[in-house]
This record gives sequence, C-alpha cells and structure tokens, in this order.
Amino acid sequence: MPLPTPRSAFRNGDARLRTALAARRNGGPPLAVRAARASVARVRRAVDHAVARSPQSLFLRELVTQPGTVGAICASSPRLAARMAAWVDAAAPGVVVELGGGTGVITAALLARGVAPERLVVIEQSAALAAHLRRRFPHIHVVHGDAAELARLAAGADWPCRGADGAPLPVQCIVSGLPLLSIPLPVRQRILQAGAQALAPGGRLLQFTYAMRGPSLWQGAGLVGQARERVLANLPPARIDVLGHGAAAH
Repeated sequence: MPLPTPRSAFRNGDARLRTALAARRNGGPPLAVRAARASVARVRRAVDHAVARSPQSLFLRELVTQPGTVGAICASSPRLAARMAAWVDAAAPGVVVELGGGTGVITAALLARGVAPERLVVIEQSAALAAHLRRRFPHIHVVHGDAAELARLAAGADWPCRGADGAPLPVQCIVSGLPLLSIPLPVRQRILQAGAQALAPGGRLLQFTYAMRGPSLWQGAGLVGQARERVLANLPPARIDVLGHGAAAH
C-alpha cells in the first residue's frame, strides 16, 4: 500500500485531530480520548514516513513549523551549493563547519569538493533535519544544536574533531546557510560573535544571502570582507560573501 503524501496525510487526519482536541478539552470518556490520541499518532507516523521519502517535503514541513530557522521559499540549489563549496580549501588543515545543514544540499557539495567526512561538522537546530542529515551522511559529524554556541562547542570536551594530542582541531572554514536576516537580532548577534570567535586565524567564512547589495552582517562582528560572488541561477538569486579576520592572502 503506497504511503500518503504529507498533504493527504494532513487532510485525511484533520477531522481526527479536531476530534482529539475537542475530546481533550471537554474531558471526554477515557476510551474516546485514548482512541483520539491513537488517531493523532497514526497521522503523525504517516506524515513522518512520507517526509522521510522526500527531503523537499521535509524542508517544506520545517518551513511551515519553523519559518524563522528556514527563511527561504525553497532549499538552496545545487548550483549555489557548488559555488559555496568552490571557495573551500578541502586540503587545508582543520575543521570545516557548516551552520544550518538543512536537507544536505550544501553538505553534499562540500563532500564532493573533497572535504573529508571526519573533518566536517554540521550544526543544525532542527531535530528533524539533524536526524535526516545523520541518515543521509552517516560518516560526518552532525550536532543538533545552536549555531550561537559554536565557539563554546569548538573549544569543549565534546568537540568531535581532535588532533593526535587530543586537543580540538581549529575551525578553518565556516560555511553558513543560516537565514541571518530573518533571525531575531539578539540571537543573530550571538551567532555572529560565536562564529567570529570560533574561526581560526587565517580561516575563511562563507555566507550566502539574498540581499544583493550592502555589507555582510558578519562584518559587524569584526570579520573583513575578502570577496563576493553572485549566483543568479539560484531561486531567489543569491550572493556569496567570503570573509576572514584580515585581508585575503594573494
């Protein structure tokens, strides 16, 4: 029997969800409440199964339930992801950190670029997206957490990438897919400060934005703009900002 799509699962389960909520509010008979709860659980399982088959469906669900952490009408295009990855020096020592892994479009591009899986750490705030990334990329490090905690994580005992002496490997490159413009200002400031603090001297930070003009928000955290690239083939068109602690080396 084919699994339902997320839309059909929600549509078919809508009446059951209303019944369950009404039963809970009205203190209905225990058996009716349990039956309604079981119906809700079945609908949720059907949606989860359908979403698991389609990363785009997962992205759309997160867009609806957590719009502030997604911030775009569609996932990043492979073209944008490839252009982001092209700025990464896969042979450089240290760790590559991706902020906001989403469905894994940029993650896949980083691996295709040659970044070693054991040196790639993806920080994803959504539990559903983090679980998806672990299933899709079992050999990388996926951290279900807050990008605003990056500096603390990178220096902490739980940091997954360590050298022969046991010390945390430095963050050589940060690739950010975070929708900074749609993140509340206090949270955004913490993310910017944490990223700038975590980035190693000589390291590189990449951020894409849909704002085609103006300085990068990361410059407010003390990073210096080194280069930028426009990717018009993305929906919507995007700009890649390349930043570091100083001017780019020539």
